[in-house]
Amino acid sequence: MICGEPILYKNPTTAEICTFCGEEFTCEGMCANGHKVCKGCSDNQAVNLIKSTCLNTRSKNPYEIAIGIMKNPVMRMHDVRHHILVGSALLAAYHNCGGDIKLAESLEEMEKRGKQIPPGACGYLGNCGAAVSSGAFFSIVTGTTPHSENNWSLANTLTGTCLIEMGKLTGPRCCKRDSFIALGTTIDFIADTFEIHMEKPTKLICEFSERNAECIKDKCPYYAKETV
Repeated sequence: MICGEPILYKNPTTAEICTFCGEEFTCEGMCANGHKVCKGCSDNQAVNLIKSTCLNTRSKNPYEIAIGIMKNPVMRMHDVRHHILVGSALLAAYHNCGGDIKLAESLEEMEKRGKQIPPGACGYLGNCGAAVSSGAFFSIVTGTTPHSENNWSLANTLTGTCLIEMGKLTGPRCCKRDSFIALGTTIDFIADTFEIHMEKPTKLICEFSERNAECIKDKCPYYAKETV
């Protein structure tokens, strides 16, 4: 999040000084340039970027919003902040398309719910955080609760549809690929359900493949040998 270099993980046995805040913490990894960032600083930088971007954008395209945020070094290649990002980008685009929500309050709620989705949920729980983030987005804009009727069904249908689309591809996980699938599935679902038409690219080429050591390459619909 300082220089954009990949994080080199190590056993978290030594205390280090955070490059951002100067506080001592148990360090799990640093980049090749020796930058070390504690979890608190990492979380705050990424979440603040997501909220500020989504509050100030006029874009009706959640892909455009999300990818712009993904390009910032504070958003790592694979990271739990994607669980907040997907729903937040959808909230911003939905609002800009005329969706009747209070955007600032909705983004605060999305942050709260996204933080409840544990890391590695895709593999450990069989429930990708990007799909859950889409379901949270739907629940927020519709005011869905565990006691709702029709919207309860729709929220779970959306999450399930996202997971089915993700499951059509092989692993390992990719936070970028799964976010793209969740965004596209949700855009179509909202258009069919509420006739609110968020925008999406006619063709999406992933710009992050070179950063992903586990990229499935030609098996991914967004992969291109020469990224743009």
